[in-house]
Amino acid sequence: MSDAIASVLSQIRNLQSQVDFAARPMESPAAPRQSFSATLEGALRKVNEVQQESRKVAEAFELGDPNTDLVKVMIASQQSQMALRATVEVRNRVVQAYQDIMNMPL
Repeated sequence: MSDAIASVLSQIRNLQSQVDFAARPMESPAAPRQSFSATLEGALRKVNEVQQESRKVAEAFELGDPNTDLVKVMIASQQSQMALRATVEVRNRVVQAYQDIMNMPL
């Protein structure tokens, strides 16, 4: 049983490294810093792109495209789901931080 769990965890880690939707290049010290809203907007755009690509791959498979197999559809679907889960987790943490700040005594 633990081998199966380890295998699934390994597959999830592999998919996470493939998604890499929030990765951004390292900034040099002289580079201007991006604002939080710009970073968040870029991450949300990347999540949207991943979801649209997943939809396109699934549609191609449904229409019988010979270059699209079920494995590609499943990988694209998992990447899309992981990107959405990560986005929801970031949102939850931002909301929690906001609530913590609002509940601080003055």
